[in-house]
Amino acid sequence: MVTLLNENYHVCTGCALLCDDIEVVTGSGRITEVKTACRKGVARMKGCSEPMSPTVDGQEVDIDNAIGAAAGILSNARSPLVFGLGNSTNMAQKKAIELAKRIGAVIDDTSSFCQGPTLEAIFNENIRSTTLDDVRNKADVIVYWGADASNSHPRHFSKYSYFPRGQERQRGWEEDRIMITIDIRRSHTAKISGDKFYQIPLQADAEFIDALIDALSGKVPKVSFGFDIKRILELANILKKARFGTIFVGLGLVYSIDNMDPVVKLMDKLNEMSNFHLIPMVGHYNMRGFNQNLFNETGYLNRVKFEKGDSTDVQHGAEFSIVETLNNKAADAALVIGSDPLSSLPRVIAEHLLNIPVITIDPCETFTSRKAKVTIPSALSGVECGGSAIRMDGVEVKFEPIIETNRPPDEEILTRIMEAL
Repeated sequence: MVTLLNENYHVCTGCALLCDDIEVVTGSGRITEVKTACRKGVARMKGCSEPMSPTVDGQEVDIDNAIGAAAGILSNARSPLVFGLGNSTNMAQKKAIELAKRIGAVIDDTSSFCQGPTLEAIFNENIRSTTLDDVRNKADVIVYWGADASNSHPRHFSKYSYFPRGQERQRGWEEDRIMITIDIRRSHTAKISGDKFYQIPLQADAEFIDALIDALSGKVPKVSFGFDIKRILELANILKKARFGTIFVGLGLVYSIDNMDPVVKLMDKLNEMSNFHLIPMVGHYNMRGFNQNLFNETGYLNRVKFEKGDSTDVQHGAEFSIVETLNNKAADAALVIGSDPLSSLPRVIAEHLLNIPVITIDPCETFTSRKAKVTIPSALSGVECGGSAIRMDGVEVKFEPIIETNRPPDEEILTRIMEAL
C-alpha cells in the first residue's frame, strides 16, 4: 500500500538548511518518492542503498554484542577519540559529550578544519549574524564569498536568499535584490550573479578585503594582482547602500585566510555605514548544533580534551583536533559517529585509524565502517527517528520520524554503550 503524506510537511536533514516543506510518498516501509527537496535531500531521505548489520571484526553479530565490544574498547583505551556528530540530533550530541567526559576522550568534529573559525566569531559576538528568515524577508544585498550554494545548498537561492518574495522585498530578485559572488572561479553561483561576479586569484581574499576596506573608507584601493580598481569602488558603493546586507561565507574564504580578523574588520567597517550580517555556509545538517552544544558545556566549540573522572578539567587547543590527534598518533581508540574520516581526510593523516580499534555508528556503510573493528547501524535521523537540530543560522528545528525502523537512534546506542562501560 502506498500512502501520500500530503497533510504534513517533513524536515530534510540533507544539509544545514533543514528545509521544512518536504512531501514524501511511502510504501512497504520505505520512502519511495520525495517531493520539493533538492537532489541532495532526495538522496538523504531515500536512505542507504544497502542496509548494514552490526559487526565485530568483520563478522555479523547482534547489536548487544556490538555494543558490548564497543564498550570494552572504550573502557580499555587510555586516549580515546570521539569524532563526527554533524549528522546526529542535539540529544545524541549531548549524550556523546557526556560519554567523552566519562572516558576522558578528545572530542572533535569537522568544524575544526572548516567553518569553526566563522562560528567561533559568531558565538563570541565578534561578528553580527542573522536568520535565514530575515534574509528572505529583508535582504537587499546578498554576497556569496568563496561559496557555491548552487551545488552545496541547491535550495538556498529559491528558499531564502535571492529569488523569494520577502515581506520587505516583494519585487524579488528582479528589482529588490542584488546578488554578488566573490570567488576564484566562475562557479554556477557566480553565473547567476552575472556582472556582479568578482573573480580574485587563489589566496587573495585577505588582500581583496583590505582593498575593499580602503574603498569603503574613501581611499584609492590597492591590489597587487591587477584587479580593476573601478570595480572595487563599484562594489564598495553597492555595499555602502545596503539596507540589509548578508555575507554567506564559504570554505573558499575560510581556507584562504589565517584567521577571521580580516572578516571581522570588514564587517565592522560595513556596519559603520550600512547594515550587514554574516552566515556560515555550514554543510552537515547539525554541525552547528554540535558546536553550540559543546560551547554551552565547555566554552569551546571543538577540539576539546576531557580528563577521565573529572568533568570540570577541560583542555582545548589545536593539538586536540582530529587532524593533529591522528597525525601525532595520540589516539589509541576511536568512536566515529555519522562521519567518514578515512574518506574525507588525507591518507597520510587518516591512516592512523587503520592501526587502532575503531567503532562506527552510522546508518550507512562508509569506507571507515568497512575498516572498523565494530560497526553499529543506527536510525537515519529525520527519516527513521526524530529530534532537533540547529540550522546554519542558529535556529533550532524539530523533526519527527517518517517511517519505522528496528535500528536504534544514535542517542540510544550511546546510552547503551555508557551503561555497558
